[in-house]
Amino acid sequence: MGFSSTSLHLYPSQSLHLYKTIHEIQPRSLIPPRRQSPRLSRVLSRTSINGCDSLMMRSSRKMSIGESLQRKRVFFRFQTRASELESRFPEEEDGQIEVGRGNGGKIAVGSAITVVLAVVNRVLYKLALVPMKEYPFFMAQVTTFGYVAFYFSFLYMRYRAGIVTKEMLGIPKKLFVAIGFLEALGVAAGMAAGAMLPGPAIPILNQTFLVWQLIFSVWVLGREYSFSQTFGCILVAAGVVVAVSSGANDAGTLSEVEFLWPALMIASSAFQAGASILKEFVFIDASKRLKGKPLDLFVVNSFGSGYQALFVLLLLPLLSSLKGIPFAELPSYLRSGAGCFLNIGANTTGKFSSFRTAIYLQYTNRTAHNLEQNNLNWDVKLSSGCEGAPLLPLLYIAVNMAFNISVLYLVKISSAVVSSLAATLAVPLSIYVLTLPLPYIPQGDGLSPFFVIGSAILVLGLALYNIPQPANKGSKSD
Repeated sequence: MGFSSTSLHLYPSQSLHLYKTIHEIQPRSLIPPRRQSPRLSRVLSRTSINGCDSLMMRSSRKMSIGESLQRKRVFFRFQTRASELESRFPEEEDGQIEVGRGNGGKIAVGSAITVVLAVVNRVLYKLALVPMKEYPFFMAQVTTFGYVAFYFSFLYMRYRAGIVTKEMLGIPKKLFVAIGFLEALGVAAGMAAGAMLPGPAIPILNQTFLVWQLIFSVWVLGREYSFSQTFGCILVAAGVVVAVSSGANDAGTLSEVEFLWPALMIASSAFQAGASILKEFVFIDASKRLKGKPLDLFVVNSFGSGYQALFVLLLLPLLSSLKGIPFAELPSYLRSGAGCFLNIGANTTGKFSSFRTAIYLQYTNRTAHNLEQNNLNWDVKLSSGCEGAPLLPLLYIAVNMAFNISVLYLVKISSAVVSSLAATLAVPLSIYVLTLPLPYIPQGDGLSPFFVIGSAILVLGLALYNIPQPANKGSKSD
């Protein structure tokens, strides 16, 4: 994507020089001969922040707010392109230039591992909800706050071992705050919309995540995608929609739902997609700050999860109310959830608290008014219902951690869009696995023709996206 003289208010000669600096330097010209390393340094110095900033600030008239925001966006993309050049062509001590992250073999292996872990993660989540079916909100909080303790503990061990350096820990934390805030907003918006939407509509609307990633990748990072890549991503999302909607009936349509709730679910996907793009930029920017040394995964995982947990904690009253749990009853709910998680103290007798009443009414289709009219005794013998715990929930948590790490590793060596494509491929595979006989889950129905058609569309989209692209001056695609 070029930089026009009108958008930056440059003289024609300056604009042409800036255009050539960024777009006409190809990776092949930077590899041989060995003595080109100083040239790379000069090129990067021309595209430094200070140089760009001094050119961008040359304006004799006062800028409007819109122009100021436009210039900041262009400057951010300019900085990203310069950082990518440094990360892809770091200078070795002996003067050689090493080709950077674009290793096709690593990306293929990383994608395969991510797909496998994504399938196992989805299946284990279904299995974990068998004993924890009345406590999904408890499971969500365990994964949010439990991961913070695990990631920071592991980060501390890697720091003590010398793998994580002080320079890595000293990178600016503003982006991590933004990542945590966006992910917390995504959780809150997703919970609010999920409570009002029919079940089959939720995974369909979630496929807008990939579309949002493409938009943010172009708009924020300045990436350029060919028509086949863009169309391939659209086919992937469409294939998942066809596959997951094959079993939907009239109750799964959106005709009787207010427009606000589907829009809120789409906004939730946008928040999470924005967070994933910011994580990709963190790796790009850190490579520049660390002079070509890659940033450790657990730095991003730890601080991103930490700020997410902080904002989730601030939103906890809202989140609990969205799940039908009064905030005053939250401690009692968490204690009961912990008892079920550990499979202890389940067979007890006592009065229903508010959240138990809500669960009871949900499964018996009775109202509180009917209960009062019939003078029903709310003292009941609670059945265990927690068979499979704590093994299944612990297995899910362990695999979910491994899946999150694999996704972030794939973002590091490729891009956020590639990692999303790998995770998206797992959706129909997970549906197929869930049709097989599994412990604690009865065998599902057979696969419909729509599922097969949707899977074929998805595979076609992946093939289109991965077709080798001809080298294009001034463009960078994933």
